[in-house]
Amino acid sequence: MFQLDENCEPHVLDAEEVRRLDDAVPDMSYVVTLFKVMGDETRAKILYLLSKGSFCVHELAAALGTSVSNVSHHLRLLKATRLVRTKRVGQRVCYSLDDEHVAHLLAEALKHASHD
Repeated sequence: MFQLDENCEPHVLDAEEVRRLDDAVPDMSYVVTLFKVMGDETRAKILYLLSKGSFCVHELAAALGTSVSNVSHHLRLLKATRLVRTKRVGQRVCYSLDDEHVAHLLAEALKHASHD
């Protein structure tokens, strides 16, 4: 069982330093949502494929070995989170990454995952 050391003095907080740190923390709500959406394996794979080019839902479903319905569901979430965008090409709707930042996020995550 854990026992407190009687000689240990309580830590005194610097109220000004705590206030400065609190003011320095930006709103993280979108960042948290972003990582939650990217945290799904199927969505991460879709983002990876889209980092290689622009594809329609049928191509993505075939590449992932899943249904068009399943991929469409994931693409809706990715689009709502501004990770992917659409472009109509004739009668096809093609998906691509929203911008280069999404590709960088994914590349950094992959680099970190392979880091020993």
